Amino acid sequence: MSIRHLFFSGPLAGLACSLWAVTAWAADGPAVPPQAALPGAPVALTASASASLSLAQVLQAAQRNPDVMAAQRALQAAQADVLTADRAPAPTLSAGVSSIDLQNGVGGGSFWTQKKLDKSLGLDWTWERGNKRALRTELAERLVKAVQADGQDALVLQQIGAQAAFYDLLATQERLQTVQAMAQSAAQLAQSADHRLKAGDLSAQDAARTRIEADRARADVHNAALEHQLATQALSLRTGLSVPTGGWQAQGDWPIALAQSVPDEQVIDALVEQRPDVIAARARVEAAHTAVQAAQALRQGDPSVGTTFDHYPGTSTRLLAFRISVPLTGGQRFDGEIGRALAQEEQSRDLLQKTLLQARAELRTQVQAWQASAERLKIYDEAILPQASRVAAQAETAYSKGGLTLTDLLDARRTLKTTQLEALAVRSEHAKALGTWLLRQSAQAPR
Repeated sequence: MSIRHLFFSGPLAGLACSLWAVTAWAADGPAVPPQAALPGAPVALTASASASLSLAQVLQAAQRNPDVMAAQRALQAAQADVLTADRAPAPTLSAGVSSIDLQNGVGGGSFWTQKKLDKSLGLDWTWERGNKRALRTELAERLVKAVQADGQDALVLQQIGAQAAFYDLLATQERLQTVQAMAQSAAQLAQSADHRLKAGDLSAQDAARTRIEADRARADVHNAALEHQLATQALSLRTGLSVPTGGWQAQGDWPIALAQSVPDEQVIDALVEQRPDVIAARARVEAAHTAVQAAQALRQGDPSVGTTFDHYPGTSTRLLAFRISVPLTGGQRFDGEIGRALAQEEQSRDLLQKTLLQARAELRTQVQAWQASAERLKIYDEAILPQASRVAAQAETAYSKGGLTLTDLLDARRTLKTTQLEALAVRSEHAKALGTWLLRQSAQAPR
C-alpha cells in the first residue's frame, strides 16, 4: 500500500520575476497590470468568471483596498490645499452713504443725483509682505509630497498583507490535499485490517487501532477544510474580492530556496532612503521648516491700500479718496506662533529619526527572516522530506510483506504526515518573507 506524498516545489526565478514585475507595475499605478507580469494569467478576476486566483490578481486587487483608496482621497485633498494656498487675499468692495443731515433734511429730488447724501464706492486690497503667499504654497506642496509617499506606503503594506493572505490560502489548500490523501490511505488500511480480522490474520486490537487512525485522519480533514475557509475569507477581506460559490483555487508555485548574497550596509541604507515612509517623514521635516519661515513672516505686517469714489450733490459729484491702513503689531505679538512652529519642526525631526531606525531594523529583519526560512526550506527539501518519504515507503513495503508491525507502520505514517505539514509551513513562511523583501525593494515613493 502506498502513501500519496505531496512534495511541493516550484522555480524561484518564475515567481520572483512575476512578483517583481507586478510590484513594479503597482508602484507606477496603471489601471491594468501588464500581461508580462504573470504569463497566461487573466487581466482581471470576477467571482462569476473563474474560481482560480493568481498572485498577480491579488496584488492588483490590493490597490482597491479601502485604506489605499482613503490615501488617494487624502492626496486629492492635499493637492486642493495647494490651490487654496497659492491665492492672494481677495479685494474688498465697499459701498456707503454718509453726511445724512437729520436736522435740516437731505432735500428733495432724485436719490442718486439731487438729495444731499454723500454716496461712496470703495475698493481695498491687502498687500502681503514677507513672501507669505509663496511660503504658504511651498508648505502645501511639501505636504502633498508627504501625503503622496504615505499613499505609496499604504499600497505597499496592503500588497504585503495581500500576498501573505494568498500564500496562506495556497498553504491551507495544499494542506487540505495532504490530509485528504492521508485520510484515504488510513481508510484503506482500516478496510484491509477489517478483512484480515475476519480472516483471522490480525488481532482485534490492531484492527481497532487502524480504525482510530482513520477517524483521526477524517477529523484532520474537517479541520483543514475549516482553515481553508478561514484563509479564503481573510484573503477576501484583504482584497475586497467576492468569494465565488465554489471557493478559490490558488494558482501558483512555491519559490525554492536559492543561495543569495547578504545585502551590505550601503544597500540597506539606499533601500531605507527609498522607502515611502522615510520619504514622507523627510517631506514633513521640510514642510515644518517652511512653516517656521511662514510664522516668522507674520512679523511683517500686511498693509491695506484702498480708494473711494464719492458722489455728493451740491459740493461735487466726483470726489476721489485714497487710504492706507497698517496693522500695529508689536515685536512679540507672534512669538507664540513662531515658538509652536519651531517645536513642531523639532518634533518632525525626531519622528524622522524614529522612522529611519524602524525602517533600517525592519529591512534587516526581513533579510534575516528570508535567509533563515530559505535555509530551513533547503534542509527540508534536501534532507528531511526525502528521508521521511523513503522511510514511509519502506515501512509500507515491509508491512505488506509481514516484516513490520502495525505500530511501526503507523509511526512511519505519522512521521511523514508531520514532516509534510511542517515543510508546507516552512514553504509558506519562506514565500512570505521573500515576497515582502521583493515588495519593499521595488517600492519607491515619487520624489
